Amino acid sequence: MGLRDDASLLILTSLAGGPKHGYAMIEDIASITGIRLGPGTLYGAIGRLEAEGMIEALESDDRRRPYQITPQGLRQLEAEIGGMKGLIATGLRRLKRA
Repeated sequence: MGLRDDASLLILTSLAGGPKHGYAMIEDIASITGIRLGPGTLYGAIGRLEAEGMIEALESDDRRRPYQITPQGLRQLEAEIGGMKGLIATGLRRLKRA
């Protein structure tokens, strides 16, 4: 199953670096990409990823809920990045000819 949106890919990439709560994901994604996800976009994607078993919530004493990527999420991220490598290679070849 492929990811449905860029937000999901960005969240999985962020969580591959370790567990984070929502605001920490927003900051991490912004530092990596310059893209600042809004809370609605972030938490909508988190809900979908959690329902699909790609991420899971961790226990917390704080009101912030941290999430971590699951083994299934790691496999999906690897597959998505693998597919992107082919797209990038093709794009670079075509740019050289343009």
